[in-house]
Amino acid sequence: MKALLNVIWLFFAGAWLALGYVVAGIICFLLIVTIPFGIASFRIAGYVLWPFGRTVVDKPTAGAWSTLGNVIWLVVAGVWLAIGHVLTAVPLFLSIIGIPLGIANLKLIPISLLPLGKDIVSTDRPFAAPAR
Repeated sequence: MKALLNVIWLFFAGAWLALGYVVAGIICFLLIVTIPFGIASFRIAGYVLWPFGRTVVDKPTAGAWSTLGNVIWLVVAGVWLAIGHVLTAVPLFLSIIGIPLGIANLKLIPISLLPLGKDIVSTDRPFAAPAR
């Protein structure tokens, strides 16, 4: 099920969203000081390409620098990437097959806003929801 959802996701949303993260990452690498943001952006681009079967968890070693970096990221790129997720989710909700994809798209908004201090890990749940 995860593979099927990932293939459908890749076609309808993943490729476009990952492209946005790659562009943000390239811009961050060009500015030298923001290279850690570029690394986070490329990491999220891979997650956005194939999100089902993976989830985001807090990194236990994250500290004040991650918080400061997240504030800068939020202003520079996070808001724009989150808007991209919302704009992609709306048409997905218009079809029955797209509803799970729209939900997954909305679940990606928190990491698009605050990516530093997070890890992407595998899960055995098909909708990338953490086990409770």
